[in-house]
Amino acid sequence: MLTVLRIGHRLGRDERLSTHMGLTARALGADGIIYTGEKDNGLLQSVAETAKRWGGNFTVSYEEDWKAAVKSVKRKGFKLVHLTMYGEPLQKKIVKIRKEKKLMIAAGSAKVPGQMYLVADYNIAVGSQPHSEVAALAVFLHEYFKGKELDKTFPKAKLVIEPQARGKRVASKD
Repeated sequence: MLTVLRIGHRLGRDERLSTHMGLTARALGADGIIYTGEKDNGLLQSVAETAKRWGGNFTVSYEEDWKAAVKSVKRKGFKLVHLTMYGEPLQKKIVKIRKEKKLMIAAGSAKVPGQMYLVADYNIAVGSQPHSEVAALAVFLHEYFKGKELDKTFPKAKLVIEPQARGKRVASKD
């Protein structure tokens, strides 16, 4: 079980990036995403509708306070991985992290509260240079799943891309 925690969504500023966090999480193997910060029903609906059209069992939810979301999953035995450029190198910790059965992957939008560094089981850096949280999430999931997420199929998909060298082809499964 692997869920993503998007910390500190801000209306009017983070809609596109927060949407991309949800789409990336879903496409690359996560089971769901929890958004915190300012509630954005349009964001929640957009990511949930994409998951419904493109298949899979991806969940989308909102929790006002990130601490409550973390506390809830930790009670269920989850380990918290905080993606930060200040953490330990991913390549040095990924083998240990893969052994965990339940993970919450946290990535922020605004400045992440210092308390996150203390409650996280792992503070992990995907490189040590500034970059987007979407990029960090994508690289983390790719390493965690050893590339197998690229072959994932999505049950109950209403739309499926038919790969080809040129052009675009999307099949409808209704």
